[in-house]
Amino acid sequence: MLLSTIDQVPGKVVTQVLGLVSGSVVTSKHLGKDFMASMKTIVGGEITGYTEMLEDARRIAIQRLIDSAAAMGADAIIGLRLTSSSVMQSAAEVTAYGTAVKLG
Repeated sequence: MLLSTIDQVPGKVVTQVLGLVSGSVVTSKHLGKDFMASMKTIVGGEITGYTEMLEDARRIAIQRLIDSAAAMGADAIIGLRLTSSSVMQSAAEVTAYGTAVKLG
């Protein structure tokens, strides 16, 4: 599956627009990691546990996006975007979305 953040694929023609596709995940860290992260905010610096959590969440959301597009028979997803939001304390949602298309 070809993924593109732009709305065109150089050298290819969009022959059919199949529609909007998305994939999302809500994730959190366990209490021990969350406590250590709160301690890190006192001294400053990167909170690697949350960085890893969001990287994993993006990977899962993108895979769910790909699975959704593949089920529609898509060759590619164009206009790929990622969003994230806080759902509750220590939990974040990551959503990947774009347009499923067939290329010629």
